[in-house]
Amino acid sequence: MTSASVITVPAFADAQSRIRHFFGTRRHAIDYGLEVGIPRRGIAGEAVSSWMLSVKQVHGTEALVLDRALVSTDRFVGGWDALVTDQPGIMVAVRTADCVPVLIHDPKRHVVAAVHAGWRGAVAGIVSKTLTLLESRFGSCMEHVRISIGPSAGRCCYEVDEPVLDQLCQRFPDWNKVVRMSGDGKAHLDLKALVKEQSQALGVTPKSITTVNLCTICHEDLFFSYRRERKVNGTMVSAIGLPVRRG
Repeated sequence: MTSASVITVPAFADAQSRIRHFFGTRRHAIDYGLEVGIPRRGIAGEAVSSWMLSVKQVHGTEALVLDRALVSTDRFVGGWDALVTDQPGIMVAVRTADCVPVLIHDPKRHVVAAVHAGWRGAVAGIVSKTLTLLESRFGSCMEHVRISIGPSAGRCCYEVDEPVLDQLCQRFPDWNKVVRMSGDGKAHLDLKALVKEQSQALGVTPKSITTVNLCTICHEDLFFSYRRERKVNGTMVSAIGLPVRRG
């Protein structure tokens, strides 16, 4: 559902798991004030005992695993495009402005992940690598994993050039499922569909994948867009976290 400032999905918002999550909009981002690599406590209406962390994103495929509690003196210096945690009370966050925010939850193993997937990371398989990490590190079974793919540049607007297509064709045999060629020879890439195809190839069931079908380039009222604005005027924040333990 969409509120004045964030988007949530019913598949994550069930009473049993109490997973906290959101895909942010440009209105939400204005007052957020996260500092890269520095945990922040009790923000955006969250409990004072909760933390949120965003790190430097480098369009790669590396994941930062948070398997311990955070403290205020923690500093995460480096670059990662996925954050994974099994720690209650920590929300892992990514920033996007046309790239795809991907939120992942395994309700059986109690682990969550937030992924930043631009075309470079998506083509290089960052979502697949993050899912494989959940499997190897936390014992996740793909049939239990839930994924939500957030607002990003849509196929309607996301034109890509030959170097992008070359890499996609080399790494993704079914590239024609996620590319639409126009009559003038231009190619439009569906990043959301690419993430979904890669997730299903690893065993995530189609019914466990939710897609927010909003294009950041089309909806100037809701989202920042690097492609539309030709510069970084701001980024949306999307996050997911396990609930704070009671008692």
